Amino acid sequence: MFNDDDNGDAKGALSGLPEKKKSISRRSVLKAGAAVTGAAIGSDAIGGFPTIWAQEIKDIELRHVGVSYSVVKAIGDQAAKDLGFKVTMQNLDTSAAINRFISQPDSVDIADLEGWQAKLAAKRGVIQGIEVKKIKEFDNILPIFTKGEIDGHKIPRQGISPYEAMYIAKPNATELHDGVTEWATFLPQVYNADSIGYRPDLVGHEVTEWKDLIDPKFKGKAAILDVPAIGIMDAALCFESAGMIKYGNKGNMTKQEIDFTCDKLIELKKAGQFRATWTTFDQSVQLMAAGEVVIQSMWSPAVAAVRVKEIPCVYAPVNVKNGKEGYRGWCNGMGLMKHLSGKKLDAAYEYLNWYLSGWQGGFVGRYGYYSPVPSTARKFLTAAEWDFWYDGKPAPSVINDPYGVPMEKAGTKRDGGSFLDRVKNISCWNTLMDEAAYMNKRWNDFKIA
Repeated sequence: MFNDDDNGDAKGALSGLPEKKKSISRRSVLKAGAAVTGAAIGSDAIGGFPTIWAQEIKDIELRHVGVSYSVVKAIGDQAAKDLGFKVTMQNLDTSAAINRFISQPDSVDIADLEGWQAKLAAKRGVIQGIEVKKIKEFDNILPIFTKGEIDGHKIPRQGISPYEAMYIAKPNATELHDGVTEWATFLPQVYNADSIGYRPDLVGHEVTEWKDLIDPKFKGKAAILDVPAIGIMDAALCFESAGMIKYGNKGNMTKQEIDFTCDKLIELKKAGQFRATWTTFDQSVQLMAAGEVVIQSMWSPAVAAVRVKEIPCVYAPVNVKNGKEGYRGWCNGMGLMKHLSGKKLDAAYEYLNWYLSGWQGGFVGRYGYYSPVPSTARKFLTAAEWDFWYDGKPAPSVINDPYGVPMEKAGTKRDGGSFLDRVKNISCWNTLMDEAAYMNKRWNDFKIA
């Protein structure tokens, strides 16, 4: 399973892979077996998977907890419809989510984890390893996640890349393993490359560098994300872009680098640079749409949400150049909580497999996020949607969001270009720093300044 040739190259993955020979799936057993009262399905018939007692399927409920841009009710509803058991989606902000996973692990079944959260959850012993041989599409997951590279390009390891955070040596291991093993901390399900959003009608020129966010000419019209572990990296990208500092690792700063970054943020705040800090998707959209802010760190769907209001908004193509710039990458995945066992654990594996089967990948693709298995997501996207979102081509027709609302006009091209253009220009990943406690203290100094 783990040979170098298993995943194929990135272009092959993106152009669609040949369908595998059909076999009996756990999902078909779940649904067909519902009519067989009291009968257990033999594990040999489904390739060694555990026995599932079909009459109890209707009583199963999976609680998937995480952030709003990843844990989406419409996705849970579709999963429940396809799988035959209840899926409950619950949204919390980033800090509240990881606190819930650590302090109340039995109240969660599927933990929606970023790479750095997977590292922390494994260390605290609240998740169990995912047996990758039970993941039907594992061999089709992009090499970003199985080799740490794509299209001959090494994925940078500033911060915590998905590849670094994804594997453990044993199902109950608490330390990460460098390289693919038979056990995963989480299964990737959505990821993207984050940048700066700006109002071209109010900024007056193209933005391609992070330093524009701290340019004095935007005094009182700029905003930055107020999630400490992410906001400080956006600030670091700004200061490095401006030539003010060269970090050893923006995703794992020393105390001295943290001090420099937060002291500069405090200076900027006292000088009136920031109109606001924001913590939610809606806040960033409202600030930009109202014109209160003309440039800010931003999420891709938020830029699209502004454009849906017929207000110009652009996601800056901050391509890597001269060792600077680049997107800040992130990846959310699904972890199995330690308490899962028996039929509920079987159902959880069904859920993981459903996530990679294409419907969810097509759904999140319609607001600009990527699937780790584009070959299945493509089956749920129109040719026009694939051309726009993945290939970076001009939209041949109107592009709608996941709920059918027109988002982009015909002829529009995606900001930043194709999938490969964007992910090959990621320079760092969301992270948990070694000095996280100190960083949070200094970020709070910025907040109250």
